[in-house]
Amino acid sequence: MSGIGPVEPGEDTSAWDAPEPASSLLHDPPRGRLARLYDRHRRVALTAAAIAALLAGGGYLYATRPRQPPPPPPPYPSQVVEVAYLSSAATPPGAPPRSFSFGVVLRVESGPPVTVSRIAQPYAGLSVTSLPRPPFRTKAGSARKVVITMHVTECGKVPEEAGLPFLDVTLRNTRAMQVQSFILGPRYAQALSSAVRVACDDDSG
Repeated sequence: MSGIGPVEPGEDTSAWDAPEPASSLLHDPPRGRLARLYDRHRRVALTAAAIAALLAGGGYLYATRPRQPPPPPPPYPSQVVEVAYLSSAATPPGAPPRSFSFGVVLRVESGPPVTVSRIAQPYAGLSVTSLPRPPFRTKAGSARKVVITMHVTECGKVPEEAGLPFLDVTLRNTRAMQVQSFILGPRYAQALSSAVRVACDDDSG
């Protein structure tokens, strides 16, 4: 009998068995030495990257931090020194004839200490010395009495009536050195004119 139908296995035959899937396809390969090295280097790289990021952030914060303005420079000595006339004073022993003395006070208002390097006056017929002798230093917030002694060297070169006599004082601090002229006022002008007249009258007599 002929026909078309399913083919059945005959005797001593069996259907083909499908191959069993390899167990290696169902499991990950074991971690090898290369994989462990990769993971280790990866952790080191991540740590280094984190440290670099922290350092970069810290550097940025340091660079952009608010900066304190620099301190102002100290004042010029002429801005903080005052010289004022006090009164006539005793002439130091050993002064030459035709000498007279008077006292002034020197004050330093603020800033670094100020050194007086020289004291002079404008008249050719007078010479000047002082006690203490220059150079001497005065601190801020303090005052120093200075005795000025003048010696008449030539009466014809000294005016009998001084209008606005002054002292030239060379001042120095950490900022600068300056020569400052201090006008000591009418009392000093009167005392100077009177002392010059007495000195020159005694010499002519």
